[in-house]
Parts: sequence; C-alpha cells; structure tokens
Amino acid sequence: MPSNVVFLHCAAKFMEVTKVLEQTEKCMEEIRYWAWPEVLLCLKQCQEVETSPEADSLAAKLMDALVEKLCLTIEMSPSSAASACSPDSSLFRFSCDSKSTESFKNSSVRLTWWFDEVLVLSAGLVEMFLKLMVLRKFDNLIISRFLFYYQKVKFCSASSREKRKILETIIDTLCVLDRSCVPCKSLFGVLRLALGLNINKICMNKLELMIGHQLDQATLDNLLVPSPSKSSHLYYVNLILRFTKAFLDGAREGWQLKKVSSLIDQYIAEVAPDPCLKPSKFLSLLTLVPDSARESHEEIYRAIDMYLEAHTGLTDGEKLNLIQTLSYEKLSGESRAHISRNPKFQAIETLAEQQQQQQQQPKQLILRMEKVEISGENEKLKEHIEGIQWRVMELERACLKMQNQMEVIKKRSKSSSKGSNRSLPKLCS
Repeated sequence: MPSNVVFLHCAAKFMEVTKVLEQTEKCMEEIRYWAWPEVLLCLKQCQEVETSPEADSLAAKLMDALVEKLCLTIEMSPSSAASACSPDSSLFRFSCDSKSTESFKNSSVRLTWWFDEVLVLSAGLVEMFLKLMVLRKFDNLIISRFLFYYQKVKFCSASSREKRKILETIIDTLCVLDRSCVPCKSLFGVLRLALGLNINKICMNKLELMIGHQLDQATLDNLLVPSPSKSSHLYYVNLILRFTKAFLDGAREGWQLKKVSSLIDQYIAEVAPDPCLKPSKFLSLLTLVPDSARESHEEIYRAIDMYLEAHTGLTDGEKLNLIQTLSYEKLSGESRAHISRNPKFQAIETLAEQQQQQQQQPKQLILRMEKVEISGENEKLKEHIEGIQWRVMELERACLKMQNQMEVIKKRSKSSSKGSNRSLPKLCS
C-alpha cells in the first residue's frame, strides 16, 4: 500500500486523473487486509486534507476497518473484553499474589493498548470511532475507560472550544453505555468541567440525568457543587433538586431511596447556614424526598434550627412552613425537650396536637362545612321571610288607607246630593 494513498486519491479526484483514481480505488478495496498502523496512517492523512464528501467517505471506510481490526484483536485476547464488566473478570480481580497482580496488569494492557494510538486523531474522527464502537457493541467498560482517558490527555493542550467539543462527545457516548460501567465519581468530575465550559443544554441535561440515576452512589462531597458565579448562593441547590427528581422518577428499591434520603438530609444540614438561601428553596429541599423514606427527623430538625439561626428576618408564616415539615413522632425525646426550650420554635408547641388530629381534621372540616352551609341557607330563608312579612304589612297599610279614602268619598257624595236638591227651582206650582 502506498503511504500517501489518501493524498493521491483526493488529488486524482480533484484533478480528474482517471488512471491514478482507478489505481487508488483498487488499493482501497483491500483496506480490510491492511495492518493497523497502515489504516491509522491513512486516517491521519484524511484529517490533513481539505474537508470534502470524498474525504469524508474515505475516512468512514478507513474507520470501519480500524474498528473491525480492534474488535478482532480484543476477541482474540486471552482476557476477552466481552467479560470485562463481570466482577469475576481479570479487570476487577485483585490479589496479593504478585503473579496474579502481574496477570492483571498484562490483561489490562492487552485491552487498552490502543488508547494512545487513537488519540492522535482529530475530535471529529474520535467521535466517529466511538459511534462505531457502540454500534458494534464493543465492551462498555473499555469504552468508558477510554473516554475518561481521552478527556484527561486532550484537555492539557486543548482550547476552550476544543474542550467543549471533547466533553460533549464524551457525554453523548457515556449516556448510551451501560450504567454499571460508568462510575458515578467520574460523572461528577465531568460535571465540574462542564459547568466551567458552558456546554450545550442538551448535553448538560443528559449528564444530569446520568448522575440522577446513580444518586444513591454519590457522596456529600460530590453534591457540594459551588453555585454559578451569577448566583448569590454558596452551593448549586437547583442542580441537586434536578438530580433528586431524576432519581425519584425512576423505579428505585427501598434501600436506595433511604440512602438518597440520608444523603439529602446531610446536604440540607450543610447548606442551611447559607445566609443567601431563600426560605422557598430551603423548603423545596426539606420536602424533596417522600417522608416515608425518613426513619428519623433528627437531621432536618438540626438543619431547620441552623437555618432559623442564620435567617432572623423570616416572617411567622415562613417559619411555620419550615417547622411543619417536621414529624413530631420521628423526633427523639431529647430533641422534643430541646424544642420546648428553643425560642426559635415557638410555633412548634401546637404542632404535636395538629399532627395527632390530622386524621380527624377531614371529618371535622366536612362537619364544619355542612354547618356553614346549613347556617347560610337558614340566614337566606330568614331574610326571605322577613321580606315577605314586610311586604304584607305594606299591603295592609295600603288597604287601610284605601278604605279610609273610600269612606271620605262616600260622605262627600251624600252631602253633595242633599245640597243639590234644595237648590233646584220649583217647576210646578
């Protein structure tokens, strides 16, 4: 194979030199028989020529051949990549035996020897390489390890724009891998880089979902992400709210839910002293996980106490909203005694009674509503009857007045009749 076959092919295509073009095309038909270094060399040549449909098509053929060779090499390895994710595989087995340790190192090298060689390719070609690896169902653990290695090596000399492109490629690939092959700790490392590079929103959403799905594997240190520069909060609370929502949206085991609940309670205690944390945001944290996941309210009681200490300007309504998230029954005797002496918890005195009466409240409310409705109807009926009585009295007065007027008219009529008879002249003698 000519070492400059890619340059020859592209030049012949551009200059329409048919004979040379036929020779290079014939040479390309044998790509699958080329050695790994030859394919890699041609791929490097592809990224050096000007972008064109012809160069892209050639790069795709070469990349397909490269991935095929890699898959065959791994399959022929004594430690097959197909079992690399298994807890029993040599990648996960550790032993004090020096021979076993040496065997582990050798097997790891056999599976990752190609990492540095592929990194000589451009970001675009690496992205193409990764897509083909996933398409061919290459071992997810090895792909995951390569992605984090790729980020570590390339970030040393890359510009901000290149870093953003690399990180977006890594996130797009990680989100299609098996979750068990993507360490939660590594995802938080990617997150911190992503927040500083302002990657596109779609990629950020994918990353947040991946972290949310593994939130039960996170630690408090992982969650203490500094707030963006534009925000006055010390920590990025909205991010934790989104992580937890993603976790709760999935089907979770009871033990996972309790683990996340405990983690969130620790986080709440950590952010409570922040003087810039608004009561509405703090309340969102308190009500984030279902109450059934909390066996005790000791942690959130202490957190609320610290929050009230740092936020003396809260209204009584805001204080009461926070206090009402506590379950009196889930507090220890010591905490209950402390509450009774705590001036910041004056509104808590009636909380125990309120919670004991919660089951009776709906019935009482219905009875009160019925009484209100009946009372309202009686009032309306009473007003209606009074109105009728008033109109009857008016009619009676009108009738009496009319009767009096009729009597007066009759009397006047009689007197008028007598007077007229005396004044008539005599017509007959």
